[in-house]
Amino acid sequence: MSKFWMKTARAIAVTALMFGGVVALDTAQAQPAGITRTDLQRHDLSVPGHEAFQVRVDFAPGATFGKHTHPGEEIIYVLEGALEYEVEGKPPVTLKAGEVQFIPAGTVHAAKNTGSVKASELATYILEKGKPALTLVK
Repeated sequence: MSKFWMKTARAIAVTALMFGGVVALDTAQAQPAGITRTDLQRHDLSVPGHEAFQVRVDFAPGATFGKHTHPGEEIIYVLEGALEYEVEGKPPVTLKAGEVQFIPAGTVHAAKNTGSVKASELATYILEKGKPALTLVK
């Protein structure tokens, strides 16, 4: 292999590691104790500048994902257990497996597992590309 190709391969590898580190850091900062987020897929949409992003979120018993917002819509499907959602301007609601929730862009909301077993949701986001997927609210 020529020196050019070796340098190119090394530069690509370093870039990939740096990008992976940034993605891991972003996920780690937004992941409270007892919460496990698994990225499932991310794809560009036919609407320019937008993407769809799906994540499985697992909540240990008693785990809470505090108040936060997203720059786009969030569509939730509860996979197992029961989760209580607090959405700004609405009374709290508890959803069980098979139930759904829609959260408009920019709406402050939180979720918690009030049960004694693991609870999980499938979260689908419709986002503007280049914006952070999640912003924590104090």
